[in-house]
Amino acid sequence: MARWEPDARGRLMSAAMELFADAGFEQTTVVDIAERAGVTERTFFRYFADKREVLFDSSNELQTVVVDAVTSAPATMAPVDVVVGAFESAAVLLDNRRDYASQRAATIAANPGLQERDLLKLASLGAAAAAALRARGVTEPAASLSAETSVTVFRVGFERWVSTSSGDLARCIRETLDELKALTALP
Repeated sequence: MARWEPDARGRLMSAAMELFADAGFEQTTVVDIAERAGVTERTFFRYFADKREVLFDSSNELQTVVVDAVTSAPATMAPVDVVVGAFESAAVLLDNRRDYASQRAATIAANPGLQERDLLKLASLGAAAAAALRARGVTEPAASLSAETSVTVFRVGFERWVSTSSGDLARCIRETLDELKALTALP
């Protein structure tokens, strides 16, 4: 095995996505992924706790970027705009990975257990954003409503982004927020 080749993590992620697309998530084993990537099963577990984590590996990084952006946003911004702006800043993590993001979304959509895990990760992200808003002095229920609404805007914007071939993720997020605001505007 070519264990000395660089970027074992990247090769494992690519191999997993190929196998998930070809054989399905449930039918793909860690051994299959490691073999396709040219590493040992032990190497796989150095990078990932299980095969699901290949799909959710960047969630902690996303949460860190969002919380940092919420913390550093101008005090004059409305809470929803703060959190949506944080998601827009985090979009750069994904903009150059549209193909991977599309494959990931398709894999999750095809597996109810992965859908549940995705929702749990989004709930955790919303809780972290709400805590960051409260640390800025935003009271309840405004902090939770702003964070949860912003997570929904991010999720819908992300779905729009992966299903189209044009535009960047930040723009899809902003357009989604604009549509939500238009829905809630008084006639």
